[in-house]
Amino acid sequence: MSIGRSAHPRRTLTAVVATSLVGGALVVLVPGAALANGNGHGNGNGHGNGNGYGNARNVIFINGDGMSAAHREAARLAQVGFDGDLVMDTLGATGLETTDPRDPEETITDSAAAATAWATGQKTYNGAISVDVDGNPLVTLGLEAKKAGKATGIVTTAQVTDASPAAFFSNTTDRGLQSDIAKQYLEVTKPDVILGGGEDWWLPAGNPGTYPDNPAEDPSEASKGAQGDLISEAQQLGYDYVTDAASLSAARGSRLLGLFSNEEMFQQRPEDEGDVYNPVVPLPDMAAKALQTLSQDRDGFFLVVEEEGVDEFSHSNNAERVLQSMEYLEQTVTLARDYVAKHPDTLLIVTGDHDCGGLTVEGADDGDSGVPGAPTDGPFPVAGTDKEFYMDWTTTGHTGVPTVVTGTGYGSDQLVGYYPNTHLHDVMRSVLLGRR
Repeated sequence: MSIGRSAHPRRTLTAVVATSLVGGALVVLVPGAALANGNGHGNGNGHGNGNGYGNARNVIFINGDGMSAAHREAARLAQVGFDGDLVMDTLGATGLETTDPRDPEETITDSAAAATAWATGQKTYNGAISVDVDGNPLVTLGLEAKKAGKATGIVTTAQVTDASPAAFFSNTTDRGLQSDIAKQYLEVTKPDVILGGGEDWWLPAGNPGTYPDNPAEDPSEASKGAQGDLISEAQQLGYDYVTDAASLSAARGSRLLGLFSNEEMFQQRPEDEGDVYNPVVPLPDMAAKALQTLSQDRDGFFLVVEEEGVDEFSHSNNAERVLQSMEYLEQTVTLARDYVAKHPDTLLIVTGDHDCGGLTVEGADDGDSGVPGAPTDGPFPVAGTDKEFYMDWTTTGHTGVPTVVTGTGYGSDQLVGYYPNTHLHDVMRSVLLGRR
């Protein structure tokens, strides 16, 4: 396929934007954004049929955090071998996105700036959650989808208030203000489904919840919320609160809050140094429940899904856990692809916000174990063969290589090409709202 670079001008925000503080965090308030009945769903009130958007389309956006082409290739070799293909690589539409931020000092993006580009269509500085380079709040896709009457949701193996999901549903000048982000979820953007880690940020210091403070696997983990007991507030607002696989499976409400760990749903360390990837609820199970819940809304839905393990274990140059994370990500993509096959009004996008680790895949038969002094993992077997491969790392940080975008379903033809990451915002917005 020949990939040509195309120009995608930034959308000028015409909405009048006012700022306010929710729990000390900068938030965006859009005129007309008040949501009737507390959940943004209704009929004849501007949020159901006749709302001017004229569609009931869905978007499933899946972020393999830190996932580059090399991560996808290593996973392909490990899972299906030379003659196989990952589902995420057979979705039909393929593109490449550049990921650079607009940071006064940094050349390479972090997850906050990258997700802001997706969520708002504008570039910003590292650490920013859907604010521009001057700190002004930007309109997010999560809020726009809710205004359009659609159900919305977050699924992640990170903290549910971590940078990538936060950018779609909150505004703050500092990604570290995770309790403020959680409060915005409940009081401003109101996603219907919130599933992942990070219970520590929803409870005041000294008041542990289901997951105890100072666990043996990481004694630094402890409740640290700055906005009171947000779990109780969520329950008062009508969320079913779940803490394990059994309670998630049994939940029947239209609004779900599930927190399944203190922080991330794994322990991110180098190999054999206490590294653990064994989520209480695996990513595909969370995603399946989210789809089951959100798809009940006849106005459509917007679901953001993230596998954080790819990034965190790449920071630790831990190839074994990266491959494990990629297995769960592939399972999640498969169930999303199957959903799209039955619901052709749905757009599925799979990508990574940036590369992490500067990963290279090399053959064990090359006699080359990587750059001298650089970490090398392996060998790992190529599925179905007697061949092996190594995974070589060049950094413990992010790099600026473009990341692969694949997609299928309604509007996926717009994903073909070579473009800035802000283009994905334009594609998703056009599908969700019927306009750019």
